[in-house]
Amino acid sequence: MTDDCRECGFTYDLDLATSVASLARNQAAQFADFLHGPHACAPRPAPGIWSPLEYACHVRDVLLVQRERVLAARRSNTPVAEPMGRDERVEHDGYALQEPATVARQLTDAAALFANVLDRLPPDHWDRTLIYSYPQPTERTVRWVAVHTLHELRHHLHDAHRQAPKPHPGQTAES
Repeated sequence: MTDDCRECGFTYDLDLATSVASLARNQAAQFADFLHGPHACAPRPAPGIWSPLEYACHVRDVLLVQRERVLAARRSNTPVAEPMGRDERVEHDGYALQEPATVARQLTDAAALFANVLDRLPPDHWDRTLIYSYPQPTERTVRWVAVHTLHELRHHLHDAHRQAPKPHPGQTAES
């Protein structure tokens, strides 16, 4: 299966799955670096579009949820991955009110936890399955979950950079 994300340019290459642990750590480190920068607390650019900090909180939670989904697929035959309540979490967990430095640490910790689970997968567990509920219930392999999680990291880091305020014409980034 190969799908492309037109928005961020990501290609779902399932052969990438066994490299996702190190790639996820790297992407989380890049996101954490962004959160230590001047645009971490930028407001929402428009109603219904998350701020960079909200995207970072979402990715942190995705990593933790995906970790649990992979572990469930190792314990049970084709478990159902319940929806994570992505939109509700923004308000329920107060994403916009969290401290960027704390979220940066949590994001790298969540990536390390997720990566540890992938690093410990025996070869035959990459093809274990679960029912992934989004956008509609579909049977997916752990391999796909790993690659999809990497897509979430890359896509939302792209979103965070895109939501950061741009300099006005004639103004440099340093001004």
